[in-house]
Amino acid sequence: MAGISAPTGGPIFSLLQCLMAHSHHHSDGDISALRKACLLITTFMLVELVVGLWANALVLVADAGHMFLDATALGLAWWAAHLSKRGFDQQLSYGYHRFQVLAAFVNGLTLVALIIWITVEAVQRLINPEAMNPWPTLIVATLGFIVNLIAFRLLHDTSGNTNIRSAALHVLGDLLGSVAAMVAAIVVMTLGWLYADPVLTLAIVVILSRGAYGVLKESAHILLEGVPAGVNLAQIKTTLTEEIDGVDGVHHVHAWGLTAEKPLLTLHALIPESAQVQIVVRDIKQLLKERFDIEHSTIQVELGPCPDDQHGHAH
Repeated sequence: MAGISAPTGGPIFSLLQCLMAHSHHHSDGDISALRKACLLITTFMLVELVVGLWANALVLVADAGHMFLDATALGLAWWAAHLSKRGFDQQLSYGYHRFQVLAAFVNGLTLVALIIWITVEAVQRLINPEAMNPWPTLIVATLGFIVNLIAFRLLHDTSGNTNIRSAALHVLGDLLGSVAAMVAAIVVMTLGWLYADPVLTLAIVVILSRGAYGVLKESAHILLEGVPAGVNLAQIKTTLTEEIDGVDGVHHVHAWGLTAEKPLLTLHALIPESAQVQIVVRDIKQLLKERFDIEHSTIQVELGPCPDDQHGHAH
């Protein structure tokens, strides 16, 4: 497992990741901005979905799916900031952090189902074009454009949290979906070219697919307790052995993550009997925190042969 790192999600999933990062550092103003932006985008996502189905505008339905990604990420960030104020309990000894990842995985599966349906519909419309009502499509797409701009301002005008400001840039990038819907409506309205709807819908599907793939890949990796991104097990072994006095060897190193930005680690450290155990453990934990950004680690100190190796568990 040495050197294995978690996969990195696509650019849309990075919105979720940067919003979830350091949620316990969010101020009340940041949380308020997250809540307002989430409610705004979620509400208009539903408007786009309803109008898209009514106007027979598949491109609008696809854009609603695009907004669903941001609504999910913002909602999870808001919820994570709320849950971060609650500690662990007897049933959930690590607290509620993993909820974010589970919700992201479920939403990723939902997106896959939506993508399949939209793709089938778009292909059918390429074969047999269907009329769409361009005026409602244009109006709602334009409003969607404005809503994304408002959400961008809400997130950008926060107290200075860099994670939320990064999220604002991703929301701004989602204007492409609204622009695609506007272009489709204008083309159908002026030229009567019905293929504009399915063609631009498929363009949005490509963006959606990339986002859904990133969400599923990263959340599944975390749920399977894969090694977090940026954590190199071989490097950790070498660094601890070479740089900390009193560490003769390191083995049984396991790393996983509660979330994408909360890595956990356990390891066995072989030290001589003459070493001061408390000082060695302190130095190991300090190095893991400062060098590898691992704040939670469990160290098993061994003065001789590893008991696990004696039972056939060596690795």
